[in-house]
Amino acid sequence: TDVNALGDETEETILSLAAALEKGSEHPLAEAIVEGAKERGIKVGNAENFEAVTGKGVSGTVSGHAVALGNTAMMRDMSLDTSAAEEAADVLRSEGKTAMFVAIEGKLSGIVAVADPIKETTAEVIKELHEAGLRIIMATGDNERTARAVAQRLGIDEVRAGVLPEDKKVLVDELHANGKKVAMAGDGVNDAPALAAADVGLAMGTGADVAVESAGITLLRGDLNGIVKARTLAVATIRNIRQNLFWAFAYNVVGVPLAAFGVLSPAIAGAAMALSSVSVVGNSLTLRRWTVRK
Repeated sequence: TDVNALGDETEETILSLAAALEKGSEHPLAEAIVEGAKERGIKVGNAENFEAVTGKGVSGTVSGHAVALGNTAMMRDMSLDTSAAEEAADVLRSEGKTAMFVAIEGKLSGIVAVADPIKETTAEVIKELHEAGLRIIMATGDNERTARAVAQRLGIDEVRAGVLPEDKKVLVDELHANGKKVAMAGDGVNDAPALAAADVGLAMGTGADVAVESAGITLLRGDLNGIVKARTLAVATIRNIRQNLFWAFAYNVVGVPLAAFGVLSPAIAGAAMALSSVSVVGNSLTLRRWTVRK
């Protein structure tokens, strides 16, 4: 966690107030701020009058001080000019970090920046999805500079930065209008509308409850490898269904005429029909032994 003081307040004070605001949040960036404060030995207090501004930030009262933590748009809504601090923020964003401004008592007081850690497996997951012919779009509320720095490292095809929750749903609708099938993965409250609108919604089990409730699939470990596994299992299931349909039709196409013309006795015809059902069930049960093959 990086902290830049812009006024009279110390870095410790700025981080302490920011952590108090984020203390109860489930968002990974919020947890990083709180953890950063604890690592510095800073006591994290509690916030009162807490308010979350969708897609912009949070505000509240900490130890009698009015505190706001958010992006440029939130500071603008508070009539605060961030132009003098944007250069410092851009340096942090270029490193793939999310820079948030801290306002204390209506005065711009500092910058807190955290990096949402990129898991070692993420690049490999994106590579596998590309090999499967999928196009990857990252839609995030983060600053464009931060988003592009991360996208470049991972090889993501397209970036939509600075988007609000409703913008993510609009993106899904836009892709649908272009005839695309959309799988959306997300973990936060802001992702819920898009998760519900997508053809396949994948929620990280480590994320917010509302995201999990909006999605069709929950990845319990919060690991992006689950996306590859879910897709591979879906492909295996469709293949299994087609195999079952083929054998069911084959038995009937061959067996029914033979039984109708008396070539097969009723007993043999009945046994063949039972065998048809058993083979379909048996083939379906092979999915229980399914594993991802590298």
